[in-house]
Amino acid sequence: MSATPLLVPVHPAQGIRRLLRRVADGWAGAVPVPVPPVLDVGSGSGSGCEDIDSLYHHRRLELVRLAVLLVDDVPTAEDVVQDAFTAVYRRHGPRLAGLDNPEGYLRRCVVNAARSVLRRRRTVRSYVPPRTTPAPPPEEEVLLREEHREVLDALRRLTPRQRQVIVLRYWSNLSEVEIADTLGLSRGTVKSTASRGLAALARRLEEAS
Repeated sequence: MSATPLLVPVHPAQGIRRLLRRVADGWAGAVPVPVPPVLDVGSGSGSGCEDIDSLYHHRRLELVRLAVLLVDDVPTAEDVVQDAFTAVYRRHGPRLAGLDNPEGYLRRCVVNAARSVLRRRRTVRSYVPPRTTPAPPPEEEVLLREEHREVLDALRRLTPRQRQVIVLRYWSNLSEVEIADTLGLSRGTVKSTASRGLAALARRLEEAS
């Protein structure tokens, strides 16, 4: 059990934001994350890949951390982000043609890919007899302190929509409008989901402390 409370009682949202930041930074930041070239773009001009390269090298790790909080493990998060960059390049080219907000579009691709991963997991579980969940890889077990494991366990117990909204709101610091655009929801739905999700997460963390 944690020696100190997990949340700041007066401002639970601030406590959640700090916890998510520590979990994501500690898990995805401490695990070695190789940075391969995003794509083989062929023999075009030297400046032809500047736009997507800049986005890749400046936002990749942040997106991996976001994906970790949605899919629970680093290898899957890395795959989700790499696939998102590949899809964006194939659709819009190295100069990201036609994208007014490349970062927002890429983040939406990552979230949608993470949602697909979770749907596949639920489908598999519905056809496979229940079994003991495999232990996390040794390096992840070392990196995840008890407090971090409690946060991730509490996140897993939220509904998928609550989890997505909470992570985007309190880790990615997106506005309600940005979250609505990313998830294809109304602003009112985002607001009510965030409120219910935050209350549920705070309650579960309080129970664990």
